[in-house]
Amino acid sequence: MELKVSGLENLPAAAEQILEVAGNNRVFLFYGEMGAGKTTLIKSLCALLKVEDTVSSPTFSIVNEYVGDKVRVYHFDFYRIKNETEALDLGYEDYFYSGHYCFIEWPEKISNLLPEKFVELKLLETSENERLIKITTCD
Repeated sequence: MELKVSGLENLPAAAEQILEVAGNNRVFLFYGEMGAGKTTLIKSLCALLKVEDTVSSPTFSIVNEYVGDKVRVYHFDFYRIKNETEALDLGYEDYFYSGHYCFIEWPEKISNLLPEKFVELKLLETSENERLIKITTCD
């Protein structure tokens, strides 16, 4: 599935479609260049899940935990890790297989550790104000 998103005001509708396509999948992989809008999209997804915490990129902490209305969300940013051992040390399995939402930025840095079931989102910047989101589910 592909979504064209023009402007931030259309992100909530895109986020709604993404959650609908995801079904019971709770692990989301976000691919895209720096500045493509991964964190911004995650903020919209968290808003739909009624997360009241401030959602921000966990660039230095690697993982942020948010609590929503009857949900828990783990937001990962693996951009700064040097190797997969750092994710192992973090105890990634406890998060990925918890049944809670896991939003993972830069999953290519831990490709050998990813679960078999996930939703892949590739964000492509088509213009300054427009993104193409390619969504694939693997279950």
